[in-house]
Amino acid sequence: MEAVLWYVLTSTRGGANRIRILRALDNRPRNANKLAEELELDYKTVRHHLEVLEDNDILTDSGDDYGAVYLPTDRVRNYWDTVEQIMEAAE
Repeated sequence: MEAVLWYVLTSTRGGANRIRILRALDNRPRNANKLAEELELDYKTVRHHLEVLEDNDILTDSGDDYGAVYLPTDRVRNYWDTVEQIMEAAE
């Protein structure tokens, strides 16, 4: 999981925005529209990053398509020290 986190959050073009999304969702679960508003990102951009994060088992959603609320998975919570290390390295 650590390698996946480093790759998805730092080694790809969208890593910086994925870190911003993950940090926002750590504070409070939100839907894609709220994330787009609060992070001042395009809605489609947020949807793309959410999909990448879900595909890599970093985020999960409530399953309610349009209004789905996203939050970090239990698996990534077990590696939260690594996430924080990545966030600090990215600053």
